[in-house]
Order: sequence, then structure tokens, then C-alpha cells
Amino acid sequence: MLRRVSERAGPAGSAQVEDGSQVADQAATAVHDLLATFLRLTPRDMSLTSLSVLSTLNRLGPRRITDIAASEGVAQPSVTALVSSLVQAGYVERRSDPGDKRVVMVAITDAGSELVRARRAARVEVFADAVAKLTPEEAATLAAAVPVIERLHELVDDLRGLGPGEK
Repeated sequence: MLRRVSERAGPAGSAQVEDGSQVADQAATAVHDLLATFLRLTPRDMSLTSLSVLSTLNRLGPRRITDIAASEGVAQPSVTALVSSLVQAGYVERRSDPGDKRVVMVAITDAGSELVRARRAARVEVFADAVAKLTPEEAATLAAAVPVIERLHELVDDLRGLGPGEK
């Protein structure tokens, strides 16, 4: 089992020994808190679920309503209403599935892709400003962690049913 000694002193001034689950919990908490902070930077003119749907469609391509509902953890009627509002706003469009004409696919439009790109660029700029304030050692550590962060993204997508076999 992974073990390390924390640099923080324990209650009696002794070093705390942390096993792998404690390290994982600390890392998960830190990543969660950072993501929550960046979510707060998102303008509130659109729901987070709408933005998540647009981001997923932008990354993975057209999806069925049922797949969107499952990946977002939202009831299918709610997703149907959400998609209708996104269609009305011009961010997505409904298409028939070439393999099964009875199936409706939801695809992002150019306007939807531009919205996702612009929002992401604005958040990346804020993040880049914060990264620029790190020490060179901290920045190097963060850069070395990029493959792990990307892997975490894949694992979370898998949990949401958006893994490679689901695209």
C-alpha cells in the first residue's frame, strides 16, 4: 500500500503517516475544490447541465437523448426539455440517426461549439493567470501531473457512461 509521511505535524507534533486512501482523498478533495471554484466563474445565463451537455456534444459528437440523460444523471423528460431550449437558442440541433431513422440524435451546432470554446477560453485564461503565479517548481509539478489529470478525466467520463466504448 502506498504510504508517505505528511510534511504537516500531527496534533502531538509528530509527523502524520498517510496511506494511499488518505492521499487519494486529499487529492480528490483538492481537485474537487479547484473545479468548484472554476464552476463559480461560469456566467449564470445558462444552467450547468446545459453547459455540460454542450461540452459533451462538442467533445464526443452527436448523442441520443437517452444517452445524454444517463450521462448527466437527469430524467429523460428533463433532458428533452433542455434540448428543446438549446435547439431554440441555436446551440444544438436534432438529427435522425443514419443507422436507425427512428432514433433522434442531438448534435451541437457551430454556435454551440463557439459558446463552449469561448467559455472554456475565458476560464483557461483565469487558470493560466493563476498558474503564472506559481513558483517554477510548482509549475513543473503541475505540468508533470497533466497526464494524470487527463487520465482522471477519462475515468470520470467512464463513470458517466462516456467511455471509449460509448462514443
